[in-house]
Amino acid sequence: MTAGDVAMVVSLAGSLFFSISPDAARSKVLLYLLVSFAPFVIVAPLIGPFIDGAPGGRRLIIQLTAVGRALLFVLMIFHLDDLLLFPLSFGVLILQKTYGVSRSALIPTVVNSKTELVEANSKLGLISGAIGAAAALPAAGLAAISPKLSLMFGVLMFVCAVVAASRLPKGRVAPSAQPAEKLELRNASLRSAAVAMSMIRAVIGFMFFELLFWLRENKYANAWIVAIIGASTVGLMIGNGIASPLRGRLREELMLTTAIVMVAVTGLGAAVFGGVGAALVLAAVVNAASGIGRMAFDSIVQRDAPDANQGRAFAKFETRFQLSWAVAGVIPVLVTFPGRVAFLLVGLVGVLAVVLYVRSSRLRSRGRSTMTVTRRRPARGGPPTGQVRRSPPGSARHSDGREAR
Repeated sequence: MTAGDVAMVVSLAGSLFFSISPDAARSKVLLYLLVSFAPFVIVAPLIGPFIDGAPGGRRLIIQLTAVGRALLFVLMIFHLDDLLLFPLSFGVLILQKTYGVSRSALIPTVVNSKTELVEANSKLGLISGAIGAAAALPAAGLAAISPKLSLMFGVLMFVCAVVAASRLPKGRVAPSAQPAEKLELRNASLRSAAVAMSMIRAVIGFMFFELLFWLRENKYANAWIVAIIGASTVGLMIGNGIASPLRGRLREELMLTTAIVMVAVTGLGAAVFGGVGAALVLAAVVNAASGIGRMAFDSIVQRDAPDANQGRAFAKFETRFQLSWAVAGVIPVLVTFPGRVAFLLVGLVGVLAVVLYVRSSRLRSRGRSTMTVTRRRPARGGPPTGQVRRSPPGSARHSDGREAR
């Protein structure tokens, strides 16, 4: 799936940004931001329940999204130069997000225990990053000859994805979410983690478009733009790679705290030093923080959200994250800031995220000793339990009350 996505990006990159002036690019980028978020506004309320309740399970949804994207790529080959390209791209985005939600909801069914969730998410992120980098070479070579050839390469990749997905488990089917399960999606741990992750995604959206326009307005060569994108990609892969070792030392909540602290410190440091070098470092570190934070957040959802209705959970949260990314991305498209000012804004948002998340964690810790639940979600396949004290996520209690990891 990742290789197919790379093929489309490579095929369309030359006509979407680099070939037009910065002023002309602004209107096109605003249209892109609208198109990137519109799939969530329109179909997010439908994607989650459809994924969770599909008779063929989540495996079938993944296969259908691959088939659908292959067919849309075929149509795009014949409409690269006309307006039909936009609705076709819109359809690809919808299927791309549907696949992402299905993939996240399927991961708990392919691990032995919930302690392995971060490791599984981390490995998947690393594999996706490595495959994306490897696929960029043949896709770019074909695109240099003709963008249509790289789209054909994408079609081939999606066909391979259909075959590979046949080895996945179907996953549990949930016709409807129960009231208690809906209540679990509103628990304090998930809400505060979602706020922190939304702020990280907002920083990513703001920084990406800010650096693109800042570099172009200051007449930096396109090679610097490529370097920024490369640094972002490498940073994301590093974040995915170190997430699993971090989980061996830290709980998911502390991993997420580490991620937002990285954003705050690096943003403030870049504001002090300034320059394109600081921009490269900031892009790499913020994307590494995004990788760590996303691995931690996905594992929190997979750990705490209702098992059979995790498609609904991921669709709900991904909608918030995409909105944060798109809204923050609009700001530099409308008004591009000087480099140091932009870096300072990134750092201040990181500081705010740290303050909010740490404060929320302390409030949860104070209330946990007195908080009880009348019904606790059973372990997969187990019966509901009675009234219990809720202990910190990731811990269990012996009969004498001692905590154990």
